[in-house]
Amino acid sequence: MMTPPVKSGPRYNNFIQADKVRVIDENGENIGVMYTREAIEQAAEVGLDLVEVSPNADPPVCKFLDVGKYRYEAQKKANAARKTQKTQEIKEIKMRPNIDDHDYDVKMRNVQRFIGDGDKVKVTLRFRGRELSHQQLGMDLLRRVQADVEEIAKIEAYPRMEGRQMLMVLAPK
Repeated sequence: MMTPPVKSGPRYNNFIQADKVRVIDENGENIGVMYTREAIEQAAEVGLDLVEVSPNADPPVCKFLDVGKYRYEAQKKANAARKTQKTQEIKEIKMRPNIDDHDYDVKMRNVQRFIGDGDKVKVTLRFRGRELSHQQLGMDLLRRVQADVEEIAKIEAYPRMEGRQMLMVLAPK
């Protein structure tokens, strides 16, 4: 009769597949290498489970623990790590090649705020009608953006044309 494998988390008690394991008791003392069956019996005498904490070691390392409590602690630790991680978003700033100075300044304040928050910024320059024949104006504008954010950001994707748009991606340094 084959027992089904543990769905998630560490293997414990009868799910441990190794014949011999290195055992650590509930106080953290190294008992030594013994047969898995003996170790399970000893853990049961103390009222705990034999939990595989390092399955890749040779022989695998097992501890006397309460499985439910061990899983709960691991889940709490994973949730805490997930809570503290910062996700990086891509914010988009849209401009036109003949943007006015004040409008440009407002857009640049937003770019600096986004980069200060640790987000990437995608600068999109949209060409309409005859503006498409003056792509040099767009390149000049993107170079100006690049010069203005030089101290706080690096260019992740250099300016390139995609249809009627010119794109550039900036990332925080």
